[in-house]
Amino acid sequence: MENLKELISNQTIFFSFMKEKYYVFYNSNIFFRDIQYAIKSYLEKKNKKVKYSEAEKIAEGFIAHMEKDNQLIKMSENAWKVNFSLEKGVIQPDEVNAV
Repeated sequence: MENLKELISNQTIFFSFMKEKYYVFYNSNIFFRDIQYAIKSYLEKKNKKVKYSEAEKIAEGFIAHMEKDNQLIKMSENAWKVNFSLEKGVIQPDEVNAV
């Protein structure tokens, strides 16, 4: 999935794009459908047409990658807590109390 690789390598750019429409900041909640629609919109801005179902699969892979890197913390089946700041990058576990 080339689109997934692009998102993973351009996370800061993607979340800056997403932040223009959705509230994305450290410790905020983020929802699956928000990420999915932001991915679809982001790729369409780059002239890459994706279907709804394809955007859903890309979102699942992107979220799984971010969970693995502790950038998103799962709160429920469709909600995650943002564990990074666009200004600072990913917050490491030993930095949590310092923020």
